[in-house]
Amino acid sequence: MADLFEGLVGQERALTLLRAALERRRLAPAYLFSGPEGIGRRLAALRFLEGVLAGPAGDGAIRRRLLAGNHPDLLWVEPTYQHQGELVPASEALERGVNRRAAPQLRLEQVRALGRFLARRPLEAERGLVVIEAVEAMAEGAANALLKTLEEPGGGLLVLLTAAPERLLSTIRSRCQLVPFARLDAEAMAQVLQAQDPGVAAPEPPGLLELAAGSPGALLRHREQWSQLPEGLADRLLALSRDPMEALALARDLSEALDGEQQLWLLNWWQLQLWRRSPSIDRQRRLERLRSHLKAYVQPRLAWEVALLG
Repeated sequence: MADLFEGLVGQERALTLLRAALERRRLAPAYLFSGPEGIGRRLAALRFLEGVLAGPAGDGAIRRRLLAGNHPDLLWVEPTYQHQGELVPASEALERGVNRRAAPQLRLEQVRALGRFLARRPLEAERGLVVIEAVEAMAEGAANALLKTLEEPGGGLLVLLTAAPERLLSTIRSRCQLVPFARLDAEAMAQVLQAQDPGVAAPEPPGLLELAAGSPGALLRHREQWSQLPEGLADRLLALSRDPMEALALARDLSEALDGEQQLWLLNWWQLQLWRRSPSIDRQRRLERLRSHLKAYVQPRLAWEVALLG
């Protein structure tokens, strides 16, 4: 059993619940894996489903199929973008050049599709298996449709992954077995990162560890975002003077060099750096207004200009 969840660090409470369910073969119709992004919820879901399919000892062949996404009785659902008349999964958005200013969503048609998936007879397993990522990213219609599925899941098993359980309908939460995942302490963070990338020894860019807040996966994503910034752009943002021409030039460069998601990430980093230097509630409120403008359909360059000149 220990090998089934190998690589999951600092999540003993969650793993105790999952091991007990597999050992006793007492499976709930739905599980809610709740906790921050990047701390192992997705890996735990894959390993748990491996245990459901193969038993507590696991099975290497099934593990490979689950990782490759080619098991016929598993449906993996993730938020999507509307792009050129089709739904593009969030994991494919960058590769396909999707505008990522608006957040991806789980949509009604996706929830209806998973209902049809669970209604059919499984091909190899005893039951149909569904994993839904970022389940909090649902509009009201999709949430109500999911609730109906949870009320009548048939013989299927659903695993819902969420970083914001408070945004879910209470009726959805009440129909799931909660499996809580926690942020990692510094020692566990170091252990996970060393295992994932043993060659990393360079100093951490400023603020990334704080942004990660105990999430190894988040830290890796922050490193990636940092590496994609044009050289000197972050320094210009921190050293911004009162010269309006400099502010206008920086607003132009930010809006032209970065897509919507990158601009929002840089804003998060900038807010943290400014707060560390000199805490100011008023300044943070102004930056939150900038965030709301960037998420809306305000022209990004104009939004930056207003914020930087202020």
